Amino acid sequence: MDETKIRLGVSSCLLGEKVRFDGGHKLDHFLVDTLGCYVEFVPVCPEVEMGLPTPRQALRLIGDAAAPRMVFSRSGEDITERMQAWAEEKVVALEQENLCGFVFKSRSPSSGMERVKLYDRSGVPKTDGVGLFARAFMDHFPLLPVEEDGRLNDPVLRENFIECLFTFRRWRQMVANGQTRGALVDFHSRHKLLMLAHSTEIYREMGKLVAGAKALPEAELFNRYLHLLMRGMRLKTTVQKQVNVLQHIMGYFKQQLSADEKQELLELFDHYRLKRIPLIVPVTLLNHFVRKYDQPYLAQQYYLHPHPLEIRLRNHV
Repeated sequence: MDETKIRLGVSSCLLGEKVRFDGGHKLDHFLVDTLGCYVEFVPVCPEVEMGLPTPRQALRLIGDAAAPRMVFSRSGEDITERMQAWAEEKVVALEQENLCGFVFKSRSPSSGMERVKLYDRSGVPKTDGVGLFARAFMDHFPLLPVEEDGRLNDPVLRENFIECLFTFRRWRQMVANGQTRGALVDFHSRHKLLMLAHSTEIYREMGKLVAGAKALPEAELFNRYLHLLMRGMRLKTTVQKQVNVLQHIMGYFKQQLSADEKQELLELFDHYRLKRIPLIVPVTLLNHFVRKYDQPYLAQQYYLHPHPLEIRLRNHV
């Protein structure tokens, strides 16, 4: 695993900074204590950075979901244009940070990426709002992996986001080392099984694009490939998709595995399919066979080591 830390944007309060309206914070121990070993955080607090004090009046979104207004909950003062102007400048400044993703504070009127309370004229809230800064960020960086702290408590969403994060970092590194068609073919090959675990259909589209690489200008080729890559990676894996990939990997050993080894693998696949054991169990045995039987193609597949084991993303049932 490459030791270069990923630059990850994050709402400042999730790092324990006391920037919330009540003077408190929302320290997220998974982000700081676990993921923090592998990322370099770029903290952002829209309210404080645009000049609001701490503590301060709470803010809320009102009006229409397509064009919400941001107001102080007690005084009713409208600061929509002020926040939007700051957000537009901020996302441009963040272009210089080489971010690979962002984790937003959930339900925040500035930073919530979905399900933010949006109040109608009668003061009745619906959870269909998007924070003003989060919306500006996602519009400006449509391909960057984004997530919010509340959703990261779901092990499937957490694994999916972090797989996206590490995949995007590998993409950035590949481009930085030389944006050539040969490099793209190598990247595509190494990510085959990981992509199959997310979407067979999109992987096939990517394969067709790579096969016809010489017919496209380089810039267009890489742009179209990146769009497909991130579209596919955002699709959640399922148990059945994972089993299909595990069986595909097993096929590489059909001439080498003993009858007992084949039976052991098949039993583990079945236990995983029935949700009795986590994915890490059959993957660990497959990695053992990759080393034992010297499978260089599989050894370079990111599916078998998409992120550090210490994050324990494949340990849930």
